[in-house]
Amino acid sequence: MRPAPRALPLYNMTMKFDDCLYMDAFREDLLRRYMPTDGEAYALADFFSVCADPTRVKIFSALATGDMCVGDLACAVGMHPSTISHQLKLLRDKGMVNVRRRGKVVYYSLSDPAVEAALDIGANRLARRA
Repeated sequence: MRPAPRALPLYNMTMKFDDCLYMDAFREDLLRRYMPTDGEAYALADFFSVCADPTRVKIFSALATGDMCVGDLACAVGMHPSTISHQLKLLRDKGMVNVRRRGKVVYYSLSDPAVEAALDIGANRLARRA
């Protein structure tokens, strides 16, 4: 009979600063307030991974000008409407775009001004580095 696998010790994710060599009380307090929880860190990483696609960046940029339908987005981005629809479904599932139907036409808009703000921050950073 095989022995049961030995469980590996889990890394203690609580913040302990006793072992830090150069950590002062001010920095410790800052870290306790600003360090995201694991769930927050994963959610933030997911947000950035959604934004890390050039097609989606173009879609966000187009939607920053106002509501648009798939056909208009396809023209603005220069891609096939089915490609845009596929990306919009993902963005809708992630809660990053809103959907509004007007008759037979479906319009998309940014669900949160933070998406546009994140794009602006990135664009400003690139402009400063150029």
